[in-house]
Amino acid sequence: MDFGTIGVAAVLGLAGMGSAAGLGIAGMGTIGAWKKCYLRNKPAPFILFVFAAAPLTQTIYGFITMNAIAGSTADPFLKMAAGVFAGAAMGFSALFQGKSSAAASDAFADTGQGFGTNLIIIGLTETVALFTMVFTMGVLG
Repeated sequence: MDFGTIGVAAVLGLAGMGSAAGLGIAGMGTIGAWKKCYLRNKPAPFILFVFAAAPLTQTIYGFITMNAIAGSTADPFLKMAAGVFAGAAMGFSALFQGKSSAAASDAFADTGQGFGTNLIIIGLTETVALFTMVFTMGVLG
């Protein structure tokens, strides 16, 4: 058995699980924010969709990293470790990005302000996954 294939599967699987959890949390927050708007007879801002969709990108980063691991000639145990740890980092990034997105949706629905500053915080959480992808690809050569 090639232990490197565990890393190939793990990076996409863990990143995807984090994205699913983050999307669920962000989606719940966005739906709740829209409900607040409807109860106040205010228009529900469609722009909140940006917050709700943010955690999806970690799955893309997991896919890119998966391809890098699969095509790498590195030691199989390095490939396995890279996949497990990179996938976990990307998954946690997506999970907590979902929590930030839910809070951002709630805040924006209440105030109608802060879209850009909220997006910066969500982007900072995203950066963890991007750095993980890039640095993992660098380690694999």
